[in-house]
Amino acid sequence: MRKSTPLRCFSLLACAALYALPLVDASALANSSHSLSPRMDEHQHSGVVMEHWNETEQLKTHAATPPSYFTLDFDNVPETEHKHRGLMLMHAMFMGLAFFVSLPVGIAMRSVKHAWHGPVVASFYGFSMLGAAASASYTKSNPQLYEGQAHSSQGYFIIAIVAILTTIDLLFVFRRIYAFLRSKEKFEMHAFWNITILGHDETWLKSSLSAPEYVGLVSHEDALDDDAKDVSDIVYPTQYEHQGHFGKATWIRHVGNVLFAIVESALVVAGFSQVVLGVVVYTGGCRGNYTNGCLAHLIKGGIFWCYGLLSFSRYLGLGLFIPFSELGWAWNRTERDAPTAEFVESLVIFVYGITGVWMERFGAHTGDRFTTKQIEHIGIAAMFWFAGLVGMAIESKRIRRWMAPTAPTDSEEPHSYKASFNPFPALVIGVTGIAMAAHFQPFRFQVQIHMLWGNMLAAFAVLRCLTYFFLWLNPPRSHLPSRPPTEALASFFLCAGGFAFMLSTEEVTIAAMRRGRDDVMMFATVTVAVTCMAFCWLVGVVGFKGYLQTRVGSARVINASV
Repeated sequence: MRKSTPLRCFSLLACAALYALPLVDASALANSSHSLSPRMDEHQHSGVVMEHWNETEQLKTHAATPPSYFTLDFDNVPETEHKHRGLMLMHAMFMGLAFFVSLPVGIAMRSVKHAWHGPVVASFYGFSMLGAAASASYTKSNPQLYEGQAHSSQGYFIIAIVAILTTIDLLFVFRRIYAFLRSKEKFEMHAFWNITILGHDETWLKSSLSAPEYVGLVSHEDALDDDAKDVSDIVYPTQYEHQGHFGKATWIRHVGNVLFAIVESALVVAGFSQVVLGVVVYTGGCRGNYTNGCLAHLIKGGIFWCYGLLSFSRYLGLGLFIPFSELGWAWNRTERDAPTAEFVESLVIFVYGITGVWMERFGAHTGDRFTTKQIEHIGIAAMFWFAGLVGMAIESKRIRRWMAPTAPTDSEEPHSYKASFNPFPALVIGVTGIAMAAHFQPFRFQVQIHMLWGNMLAAFAVLRCLTYFFLWLNPPRSHLPSRPPTEALASFFLCAGGFAFMLSTEEVTIAAMRRGRDDVMMFATVTVAVTCMAFCWLVGVVGFKGYLQTRVGSARVINASV
C-alpha cells in the first residue's frame, strides 16, 4: 500500500477550508454594519404568527430600513434622474467571468500544464480589471449608501492572492529558462517551449541543478490522477530517485505544493463569498438589528451550499480541487491509505459545533439571560460537536479493533468494511433541517420559507441514508466511481437547502412581503433554478478538467512509445 502523506494533508486541509471558507464573510459583514445593536429575543414563542406584513409592529423592535443602491436603481426614483444600473450589471458580468470561468478553467489547465494556461490567467486579470473599472465608475456616480463596506477591499485582496500565485509560477518559469540556457543542450524552439514554458520534462533540469546550491530550486509536481502518475513513472523514471536524495528540502517542497493547491482551490469559493457580500452591500442588508440574524443565515446557508456542490462533485467522481476517485471518496474502492470522506465531514461538523456553541452569545451583555432562540441554537451546535466526535470515532480503524477485542487477529474483515457507512453527518444535517422547519417566526411567510429549506435538508439526510443502505447490500468492488443516483438527489437537496437558507434572512423575507412577492412557490422555483445552473457549471468545469487529463495522458503514452 502506498503512503501519501502530502495527499492526506491535502485531503484534510483542503476539505476543511472549502467547507468552511464562507466564514470569511463573518468579519467582513460585521465590519460593514453601521452599528451592532444588543441582541433581542426576536422569537416570542407565546405570540401569534401574523398572516400579513405589519410595518408598525416591525418598527417597534427594528429601525427603519435605510436606502440602498438597489432602491436607488429600481425603487421610487423618477426615470428622469440618472441611473447607472448598466455599470453594476457590467461589474457583475465581468467579475463572474473572471472568478467562475477564467479562474476554474485556469486551475484545470494548470493541473495538466496546458499551453493555454497563461492566456487564460491573463483573461482573468482582464475581466477583473474591467469589473473593477465598472465598479469604480458606479461608486463615483452614486452617493455612498453603505459606509464601511468590505466588498471592494476583500475583492482586491483575493486578486492580490491570485497575483502572488502567478508570480510563483513565473519564478519557476524563469528558473527553467535560466537552467535551459545554462545547459549544454542544443537549442530547439519546440524543446525550449515544452521544457521552460510548460515544464513538461524536468529530468534534465534535476540533473543540471543537482549541485548543492541548486537543490532548493528543484520542485517535484505530482499529477492528479493515477494514469498520469503511471505514465510519468515510465517517461521520467528518475523523478522519485531524486526525491530520496533531497530529504528535508523535498518535504518542504511537498508542503509548499500542498499549500499552493489549497490556496488556489479556495479562490473559487472566495469568489462565491464575494458574490454573497456584493449582494448584501448592493441591497443594503446586514445592518443594525438585522446584523446577527443576517450573518447566521448567510454563513450557514453558504456552508450548506458549498457542501452540496462538493457532494455532487464527489458523486461525479472528479473534483476541480479534490481527486475523489483516487481517495476512495466517489463511492468506490481504493488502495490508498487516506482518510474517508465521512471522517472529513465529521471533522468539519465537530469544528463547526465546538466553535458555534460559544459564538451564539456574541452581541449579548454580561448578565443577559439566555433567550429561547439562543438555547435552541446552542443545542444544535452541541449536537454538531458531539455527533462529529462520534462520527470521527466510527471512522477510526483503531477504535474498531477496540470494539472487537475477542475477535481473532487473523479474522477476515466483512465486505462492509470496504466502504464507510457512517450516518452521523447525515443525521446531524437532517435533524437540523427538521428543527428549523419547526422554528418559530413572527410571520406566516417566514415560517413557510424555513419549512422549505428545513425539509430540503431532511430530504438530503434520507437520501444519504438510502445511499448507505444500497451500498451496504452491495459494497463497491471497482475503483471507478459507482455514482449512486440517490447521492445525486441528496447533493441537489443539500445545495438547494443551503440556497433557500440564505434567502430566508429576515430582510429578504420582509422585502418580499413589502413588495407583494411573499410567494413560497416563487422562492422554491428560483432556488431550484439557481441550483440546477450551479450543477451545470460544475459538470462543465469538472468535465473539462477530465477531458484535459485524458488528452494529456494519451499524449504522454504516445510520446513514451515513440
